Amino acid sequence: MSLEQWIVDFANNYGPLIYLVILVWTFLEGETVVLVTGALISGGSVHLSVWLLALFAFLGSFGGDQAWFYIGRTYGTPLLKRWPTMARKVEFAFTLLRRQENLFILSFRFIYGLRNISPFIIGMTGVSRVKFVVLNMLAAGVWANTFAWGGYTLGKVLETYLGESSQAVLAVLVVIILCVTLVNWFHQRRKNAAADAAAALANQDATDAK
Repeated sequence: MSLEQWIVDFANNYGPLIYLVILVWTFLEGETVVLVTGALISGGSVHLSVWLLALFAFLGSFGGDQAWFYIGRTYGTPLLKRWPTMARKVEFAFTLLRRQENLFILSFRFIYGLRNISPFIIGMTGVSRVKFVVLNMLAAGVWANTFAWGGYTLGKVLETYLGESSQAVLAVLVVIILCVTLVNWFHQRRKNAAADAAAALANQDATDAK
């Protein structure tokens, strides 16, 4: 069985599970998986709904950002001290938020590298809960539909130019995305562990100096 056929069969046999994966993935990150899934749906061989794809992507994205917002509002400062590797991203997010609050809330999920840290920072700054819910809901809806239907359109374009090979190309993209995600995850874990060890050593040196 080819890789393409395996992915198609899995999606068709475990459709509800795919939506659950989309929900969890977009809760954490995930525009790429929405884009590729939309492209796979466009070929017609994967019997999933692009409307449901957009819905679950919206729920995951909205829910994830609301969670980070409340974590930042409740535990912001203590947690920031444990994330020394996030210092540059945090400062950048603060700068953008101060310049244009509403626009930043509407657009941060489209800025690479700031998806998770931004609602956390917004929660720390005391932005109204109601204001964040409304703007976050609007932005999550735009985001989910942009990538779900963008992927669907991409699939149609690939099908036009590549014919039957388009699904094989998309299958390979799925595997590449999974591999890159895992590599990045392990790399980030090692980087954070090294930063934590360096911070602990610096604190120990400061204590010994006293």
